[in-house]
Amino acid sequence: MGNNRRIAESAPNFSEGRNTEVLRQIADEIEKTEGVKLLNIDRGEAANRTVFTFAGEPEAVCEAAFRSARKAGELIDMRRHHGTHPRIGATDVLPIVPVSGISLDECAVLSRKLAQRMADEAGIPCYCYEAAALKPERRNLAFCRRGEYEAIQQKLADPERRPDFGYRPYDEGIARTGCSVVGARDFLIAVNFNLDTTSVETAKAIAYDIRESGWPKKLTDSPLNNKPKRSMKSTKAIGWYIDEYGIAQVSMNLTDIAVAPLHKVFEAVSEAALLRGVRVTGTEIIGLVPERVLLAAGRHFLHDDDAPTSDLLSAAIEGMNLSDLRPFDPRQKVIEYLLAD
Repeated sequence: MGNNRRIAESAPNFSEGRNTEVLRQIADEIEKTEGVKLLNIDRGEAANRTVFTFAGEPEAVCEAAFRSARKAGELIDMRRHHGTHPRIGATDVLPIVPVSGISLDECAVLSRKLAQRMADEAGIPCYCYEAAALKPERRNLAFCRRGEYEAIQQKLADPERRPDFGYRPYDEGIARTGCSVVGARDFLIAVNFNLDTTSVETAKAIAYDIRESGWPKKLTDSPLNNKPKRSMKSTKAIGWYIDEYGIAQVSMNLTDIAVAPLHKVFEAVSEAALLRGVRVTGTEIIGLVPERVLLAAGRHFLHDDDAPTSDLLSAAIEGMNLSDLRPFDPRQKVIEYLLAD
């Protein structure tokens, strides 16, 4: 980006992927915030979940994040929400991400202030995760979200499981909005690997083979737990069926792209799938991706460190079949290109 301007990014995940009017009103809250640019809206109807990505001056990003979360709490009733993706609230997870001129620690401070404001002004109880976590075990998003929306009433009754900000006895307001998980993290890639099967069991088995945490203890003796493991650090994964596409997917978060490069994860999932008699047909990136991720993949597939950027991008798109479900346009999916525009 070529300057020292302080820029942060946020990619809140809202528990709505089907109601266009609700999503439009949330987008309006972001776009009317001065100093912020809405970069991408990634809508998933089957997951009933939408990721908005926006960037700008850190304080403006936090303002847009608050406004959008407040609006989501007004418009989304979690008592009627159903979808395939794990979730705990109308604004399910809300990260603040450093882009340039700001550190992760500074983003953690901003995210805690944001969580407190969401609790105080919008009535949304908040957990803090990753770099903003106030308890060590809450660094893990899955720990904060454990039990999902349906377990909130029980969690509020347990002093050890109560949110970091906005605790109050369970009421109609919390029943409507659920809780939110707010934090600070570095770039994370959310990605789905498409399988040529409809079997959720197969997709889950591949996910367990690959993810860092491995197989759940309760499934240690499962007859499906019989293949070589390709566990990769800094990866989280689940398996599911997406009715929208009529396929099963391995859905993953790559929490450290230096440790778990996208192209290496793609190849590991592909190998694990083949061992189970299925094939990865393509890759679906959710939200945005840093340019360096695609360039590294392009170098890997071309075996050429000096190829032009356009050739590297083309090789990455072809090598991981990023256009399997819809055309992949780097101008719309690479964060640096969108910020430059």
